[in-house]
Amino acid sequence: MRAMKSVSQRFFIWSCFVAVFLTCSSDHLFAVDEAPQKKHPPIGQFLTVTSPVDDSVFNRISTTALKLQQQASQEDRPAVLVLQIEPGTSQFHHLQGLAKFLTSSQLSNITTVAWIPATVTGPNVLIALACKQIVMHPDARLGDIGRGKPLEIDEQQAILALAQKRHNNKINSAIVRGMMDQQEQLWRVRVRSVEDGTDELESRVVTKDELETLRKTNVTIENVEIVKEAGVIGSFQGSSARSLDILVSQTAENRLSVAALYGLQRESLREIAIEKETRKVRLIKVDGIIDRLQESFLVRQIERAVADDAQAIVFEIDSPGGLLVASITLANAIADLEAKKIRTVAYVPREAISGAAIISLGCDEIIMHPDAKIGDAGPIEMRPGQPFERAPEKILSPLKVALRELAEKKHRPVAICEAMADRSLKVFQVTHRDNGRVWYMSELDIHASNGEWIKGPQLRETNGELLFTSNGIRANELKISESPVSDFEELKSRIGVPPGMKLVPIEKTWVDRLVFSLNHPAMVMLMIVLGVALIYVELHFMTGILGILSVLCFALFFWSSFMGGTAGWLEVVLFVLGIGCLGLEIFVIPGFGVFGVSGILLVLASLVMAGHSWSYDFTTNLEELTWQTGQVVLSLGIVVAFGVTFARFLPSLPGFDSMVLGPPGVNPDEPRLRLEISPSATGFSDVVSIGDSGTSITMLRPSGKARFDNRTLDVISEGPFIAADANLEVIAVSGNRIVVREV
Repeated sequence: MRAMKSVSQRFFIWSCFVAVFLTCSSDHLFAVDEAPQKKHPPIGQFLTVTSPVDDSVFNRISTTALKLQQQASQEDRPAVLVLQIEPGTSQFHHLQGLAKFLTSSQLSNITTVAWIPATVTGPNVLIALACKQIVMHPDARLGDIGRGKPLEIDEQQAILALAQKRHNNKINSAIVRGMMDQQEQLWRVRVRSVEDGTDELESRVVTKDELETLRKTNVTIENVEIVKEAGVIGSFQGSSARSLDILVSQTAENRLSVAALYGLQRESLREIAIEKETRKVRLIKVDGIIDRLQESFLVRQIERAVADDAQAIVFEIDSPGGLLVASITLANAIADLEAKKIRTVAYVPREAISGAAIISLGCDEIIMHPDAKIGDAGPIEMRPGQPFERAPEKILSPLKVALRELAEKKHRPVAICEAMADRSLKVFQVTHRDNGRVWYMSELDIHASNGEWIKGPQLRETNGELLFTSNGIRANELKISESPVSDFEELKSRIGVPPGMKLVPIEKTWVDRLVFSLNHPAMVMLMIVLGVALIYVELHFMTGILGILSVLCFALFFWSSFMGGTAGWLEVVLFVLGIGCLGLEIFVIPGFGVFGVSGILLVLASLVMAGHSWSYDFTTNLEELTWQTGQVVLSLGIVVAFGVTFARFLPSLPGFDSMVLGPPGVNPDEPRLRLEISPSATGFSDVVSIGDSGTSITMLRPSGKARFDNRTLDVISEGPFIAADANLEVIAVSGNRIVVREV
């Protein structure tokens, strides 16, 4: 008996276990069957509708919309067409045809969105009324279809018929009447209705006549408020319309915000060109170290692409970085191309680190290889014999300002861009409280939003240890870059370049090659040495040709520095002033004084400054200044050595001995370049006296040389120039200054 009871208990327990197992398994199977499949992201396209709207604009919109719908059907994905409506005016019949197309069954599977970034009035409002949804900038206005004048009856009827389709449930005929007639008064009423035993509260916008009709019915009116007064122009501001829940579905600050509202990728922001247009795409490579020379070269390439009417410029960036100032200058130059309606794309096949990352942030789009790297844009200081150090806050602050400006201009997360330079900055994922949009912000920006953004988890890349760096996949997730591409051919397909079109990098011209060659340190020293040496020799031979060659050397030096980005007009002016002071000292003022010293200092300063590029870092500036000064001093040392050798050996060479004459009484076999001058240690007062007579050897202009009792001395004329072989009389002697006049 006891055994039977034990068996029964075991059977009961096993039965319960099996029942529970089957129940759980069944629930799990049903849960798997009922689990929703992961939805594909929608495909979208932005188009700008400019005025006047004509057949070409209609064809562009219709072609794009039909292709978008076909792609959505093939890929089983939702589609969104965003029409950015610009202010302007158009013929009513063109607008009516476009509105009819947008509300037709041909686009039943596309969500059409009217994006109003600025105030739109007049007949162009018809395009917005034909879209399924309207998104406005908070400060923009929409309405005043007649622009203060009554519309034709047939036009009014066409617009009312469009509103009665209820294509957009935020629009009704009353709102449209208010937009057409400024004498129309509008109310917003809350009506309570009871249907099938349910009590519902409905909000409506009605005209005066419609309000009177409602009051005569049995519906309960809970609340009445005026939306538009009679006599007021019928245009609605984006922020007020959103608060009233009429006309607009959402408000947004820019295109990127609109794309985020509908879950569109950044690629959708790129507009498709009209088929008849010939797309001009230019490729510029950014590789190697980014310095002043590279900066000036890339700026010239950009200018050539702009002059060639390029519609898009692809920057293939593969660089470890370089100078901070040069990188920021290039990034701003690229960002400013947006004002010229030139699309810029940064293609990163391997790495864009430090300054290269800053340049990438200046482009409209960043497209990377999945394994490419971008980030680590923190400035560093390099000291000889020491490891690099992070730059101080005084350098980091202007860099963060530059990164913030680039991020805001190109609609990227500001906090992530700043984290590329500031490793202490923590970045969090945030969600918009109203529309659920995901973004990335710092703690300070979240606090400043006053609850508009809800704080989420911190990004793992901003843990305070390293500067922000990511690969192509992660950068796309964080909205820094677009979807990655595997190779250059896929990039071409992404940006709309025809398959047969080759993108050839803009080659260096002979001018670019010459600039790069002349800016080599060896060539810089050679030009300085030749420039000084040739003028030194010219002072002895007086042929004129050597002087011209010297001028050419210095002209090439300053031109190459100017084109290389290290020199400007200041250096040229200083050099010319220095040469002028030396000329005054040699030809006008005898002896060697203030003008001579000033001239030498000005020339040296111009030569040093012409090869120096300034940066934010004082230490780097000092190191570059020391290097350039040493280069100039070494060049002058070579010139001195050349002068000594020249004076010693040149007169002994065959052919040159007859070109260099020695003074009378000197052994002609002894090689000399200069005339013998034998002043005393205390001056010339013991050599010549006032009233002594002599003969000019050279022309006095007003200074020159004269012979007194077989002694050749430097003299200066009392006033006018004196020709050679003229009889002279000493009228004053002061130190080494001898003043003479012609007898």
